[in-house]
Amino acid sequence: MAGNAENPPSTPDSPTSVGFNTDQLPHTSRTSENFSSSSDDDEAAVDPEIVRDEPEEDVLLEEEEGEDLFHDNFLDDYRRMDEHDQYESLGLDDSVEDERDLDQIMADRRAAEIELDTRDGVQTTRKLPHLLHDQGRLPRYKEVILLNDLIDCARPGEEIEVTGIYSNNFDLSLNTKNGFPVFATVVEANYITKKQDLFSAYKLTQEDKDEIEKLSKDPRIGERIVKSIAPSIYGHEDIKTAIALAMFGGQEKNVEGKHRLRGDINVLLLGDPGTAKSQFLKYVEKTGQRAVYTTGKGASAVGLTAAVHKDPVTREWTLEGGALVLADKGICLIDEFDKMNDQDRVSIHEAMEQQSISISKAGIVTSLQARCSVIAAANPVGGRYDSSKTFSQNVELTDPIISRFDILCVVKDVVDPVTDEILARFVVDSHFKSQAKGANIDNMPLSNSEEDTSDSPMDPEILSQDMLKKYLTYAKLNVFPRLHDADLEKLTLVYAELRRESSHGQGVPIAVRHIESMIRMSEAHARMHLRQHVIQEDVDMSIRVLLDSFISTQKFGVQKALQKSFRKYMTFKKDYNNVLLHLLRQLVKDAIHFEEIVSGSSSALTHIDVRVGDLQRMAQEHEILDLKPFFTSALFSSAGFVLDEQQGLIRHHLPR
Repeated sequence: MAGNAENPPSTPDSPTSVGFNTDQLPHTSRTSENFSSSSDDDEAAVDPEIVRDEPEEDVLLEEEEGEDLFHDNFLDDYRRMDEHDQYESLGLDDSVEDERDLDQIMADRRAAEIELDTRDGVQTTRKLPHLLHDQGRLPRYKEVILLNDLIDCARPGEEIEVTGIYSNNFDLSLNTKNGFPVFATVVEANYITKKQDLFSAYKLTQEDKDEIEKLSKDPRIGERIVKSIAPSIYGHEDIKTAIALAMFGGQEKNVEGKHRLRGDINVLLLGDPGTAKSQFLKYVEKTGQRAVYTTGKGASAVGLTAAVHKDPVTREWTLEGGALVLADKGICLIDEFDKMNDQDRVSIHEAMEQQSISISKAGIVTSLQARCSVIAAANPVGGRYDSSKTFSQNVELTDPIISRFDILCVVKDVVDPVTDEILARFVVDSHFKSQAKGANIDNMPLSNSEEDTSDSPMDPEILSQDMLKKYLTYAKLNVFPRLHDADLEKLTLVYAELRRESSHGQGVPIAVRHIESMIRMSEAHARMHLRQHVIQEDVDMSIRVLLDSFISTQKFGVQKALQKSFRKYMTFKKDYNNVLLHLLRQLVKDAIHFEEIVSGSSSALTHIDVRVGDLQRMAQEHEILDLKPFFTSALFSSAGFVLDEQQGLIRHHLPR
């Protein structure tokens, strides 16, 4: 255009160049003429004041003279306000009258509170960061700075959620080393939330405490807790009892403030392959508090105890705790315990008894706490346990490490038609009732298979896993059992008798540690019932568990003699009702089959009588001598059986 031809391009010295302040120009006609002839399509002359409002000059003016607070359109920089956050000033301005009555105002307020609770609930159902990451990705590290009251609020091994400020940190050593400014990014923490505070039952409500106190009044609460341990695994009552005692634990003691006696119970599971040893460890890892799982082949001595690590940046030596240190105040689970090297196994001697780990490496001399129970699983030499050999010949473990275990559970895969039939039926029913029905199996709730497949609802009811965790938490936080003088006399007599028998046998040697083991198990059994004092029942249970552990390590011939000698202790609260019920039903089937052969049909039968002597004979084959608890149990009557003591018969009414 003509106007563009008349106006030469801007130069740094020209008044219209970028960065020149046009306020210094006088109002002359020449300036007006230049703007008036800029374009033929302009309707009017452009005022010089408008020229100063051009965006390019405004940006530079703000950089030179500061931000213009009146013409920067700051509202455009913010998001649109959510409709839930927009409030009307009803009731706050006298000029606006609120025609709503009080009931309507309260209804609107409740609706608003429900809406806010719903929005907050959606926000609180977030997952922890490790759940948002892809599976298989290695964890990354970030330095977090804790100040004031946040110091020592988390321990190694805990999963935490950090709320803080992501900032940079000036490091003088890095600058000196690299020769140019280097900044490291850190997180300055303002608040830390532990995983347990979000997803576990550490914080119990008053309703939970009342329900737990009500459960403790049940005389069969001990059997119910044992049944609730790994309900998807059939049998193994001795292992479930040992795990239950280890999870509740005894009471630690300080002798005049100089010597500390541990209260945690160590358990060793030794047995044939396929006896669910690893499954028990995995169950404890999910159910127990602060449980750390590791394997003997994949863990070294420093991996179990502690390691000294050199920081690649600061070149300083730092101490990192192993599995036993991370499991402090919890449970350390070691699978494939027999696959560990002898040197690695010796390194945990101190941790299992004194519950501390002494470190003297790279100028660091200190002691770490390892106050945890150890539950280990091992396989015998050759793959299977040979009862004709001694215990030391079946395992590659030394006496010092074996004596540190309070309970030894020897599991043998013995062929027994009765037990095998019950086990097969249980496994089939468990798979049938736990299968997914058109849904993702990962989202299915875990059902208590043993409760579903139970033939009688009168069996001890299995506790839910959530209630079991709450019960365990409440017991460890509020119950601290104490011993009586009367309880110690029986423990002393049993120890002396066991010591005498162990000198003749070739099983596990009995040492002074086994007295402390019985005391710890007595306290754990009392804590299981929420009792503040140990009673005779707790002592009898601890003696039974220790005798089962001791006799199971003997040769087959020695086991029979020891079982006969200690029979009065070993039959305490042993539940043989399911086995006896199966034997009794087998006798009923045989009687019905006999009637069909004799009379040709059994349709006219209304009842079947079975002799008590026949049941006693079959029970003795399974080493069951006392049938009175079975006859008086609810399982016996609910199955449709009636005992006639005068005639010595058991009558079963057949359905029509």
